[in-house]
Amino acid sequence: MEGILYALVPMVAWGSIGFISNKIGGTPNQQTFGMTIGALFFALGVWLIVKPQLSLILWVFGIIGGILWAIGQSGQFHAMQYMGVSVANPLSSGAQLVVGSLIGALIFNEWTQPIQFVLGIVALILLLIGFYFSSRRDSDNPLLKQSQHRLSDFYKGFRALFYSTIGYLSYTILFNNIMSFSALSVILPMAVGMLLGSLILMKFQVALTESVFKNSFVGILWGIGNIFMLFAAAKAGLAIAFSFSQLGIIISIAGGILFLGEVKTKKELGWLFIGLLCFIIGAVLLGIVKSY
Repeated sequence: MEGILYALVPMVAWGSIGFISNKIGGTPNQQTFGMTIGALFFALGVWLIVKPQLSLILWVFGIIGGILWAIGQSGQFHAMQYMGVSVANPLSSGAQLVVGSLIGALIFNEWTQPIQFVLGIVALILLLIGFYFSSRRDSDNPLLKQSQHRLSDFYKGFRALFYSTIGYLSYTILFNNIMSFSALSVILPMAVGMLLGSLILMKFQVALTESVFKNSFVGILWGIGNIFMLFAAAKAGLAIAFSFSQLGIIISIAGGILFLGEVKTKKELGWLFIGLLCFIIGAVLLGIVKSY
């Protein structure tokens, strides 16, 4: 029970990032920059408490991973701007799950037993169905009628999700499949890389605006989710921790609709519910696959 309670924290923390940051405002680059500042302060606090040893190789790969993460997060913020939080977040999570699982199974041989292939394939099919229904648009939506550019924005959102997924998956593969570091040890080098990555994306044209400072609290939220993800994995196992963390899309969808006023027709709400249900079942099945 304790492990499940721990797992609820990253679910809420990570699921809230999108709509809180968009409620605060700022450009995607400002959101990413502010978030990385908060993440760095959080990482410094963790380092002062835990005081792990930091080797040169930890710094090098931690910074590289942080830069890749910044690319992923910036792409996600751009996608939210074009598509809305309630659409972009589930698509982003789904893309990472589908492509990441395929890479793990086909390249790194993570699926070795027949039951893993059966459950894994069913999960991927459900995620693809979730993709379709989560992104489906109703021609009667007033937002589509108000702007002739709305459809082109949606295509821009998909392009942003493409490089976001590459960034996120690259950093995940680096830390999970190529190198193996303690999360408490790598969090500071990674936070430095995240900040550096956001500066590179801004072409070092730094402006410490109000939205940047406010978005730094979102970075602290990200760090809290990371720590509790570790606690959840230790208490309840990786399968539970992983599955619950993916359920953050429920929070992001609800937040986008309730707090950001993203308009959905009855048809779109129905399609979104079907897509969300497919995402949840697919994520839980992938969590079971990981437990073998």
